[in-house]
Amino acid sequence: MRHPGLALLGMLRHLPLPWLRALGALLGHLLYLVVGARRRVVLTNLRLCFPLWSQAERARVAQQVFVHFAQAWLDRSWLWQGTEAQLRQRVRLVGDVPALQSGLPTVVFAPHFVGLDVGWTALTHALPQRFTTIYTQQSNPAVDAWVAQGRQRYGQGRLFRRQDGVKAIVNALRQGEILYLLPDMNFGTEESIFVPFYGVSAATVPSLSRFARLGRAQVVPVVTRMTAEGYEVEVMSAWSDFPGDSIEADTAEMNRRLQAWIDRMPAQYFWVHQRFKSRPPGEPSVYAD
Repeated sequence: MRHPGLALLGMLRHLPLPWLRALGALLGHLLYLVVGARRRVVLTNLRLCFPLWSQAERARVAQQVFVHFAQAWLDRSWLWQGTEAQLRQRVRLVGDVPALQSGLPTVVFAPHFVGLDVGWTALTHALPQRFTTIYTQQSNPAVDAWVAQGRQRYGQGRLFRRQDGVKAIVNALRQGEILYLLPDMNFGTEESIFVPFYGVSAATVPSLSRFARLGRAQVVPVVTRMTAEGYEVEVMSAWSDFPGDSIEADTAEMNRRLQAWIDRMPAQYFWVHQRFKSRPPGEPSVYAD
């Protein structure tokens, strides 16, 4: 039986983008009001990362976070089920695109901005290279199938699940498949190290440094920005000094560079995630129960 929410999304793909964005704005404001636990997570993240902001400023950005989150979710209707003409009209691929066509083993650093799925789709649609990414299975089977199908819609995209292990991913990387990596979330302390993120110790998976080392790969950042016309997917030049002296230093540097991109569009980052859930030994939780 098809998920009713997915059926509704399938119908929404026909709406003009301004209408869809207006609907997303309404949904986002509603979520901000009714989803109290997640609102507190966003406000706590903003308080920790932007301590100089006023309470009113944090509340304003938090509302925008929910709006952009809802708009990006509704945009998946046309991204995954719409026409190629919609994709070409609404998504701009800019920047140092040749960096992904060098033939070198490549890890794409794709931070968790709301347009993360647009970035993947833009690359797999526009470029002939093979791409892989690490996929977190969804709890609902219908949603899981929908997400997996959407992410494999164009090009030569392959999804690895976390249980597939590092070896398979490194082998694919060494064989020329570009790894689209999103390491900037809290996945617990088992495989993470604590490095600063906006001056706060954050459990961070050092996978960007490790895959770059194991795959002897260059790191190319790709940042996706939501715009009034759709999205802009910016491919940046490969980092010339990465990986560096140590995995710890690399991971801290990754967070530092990420901060600069977040500062340009703080309301589009994935603040709904409990980025500081895992704490160093002896430190209390930063999130209210």
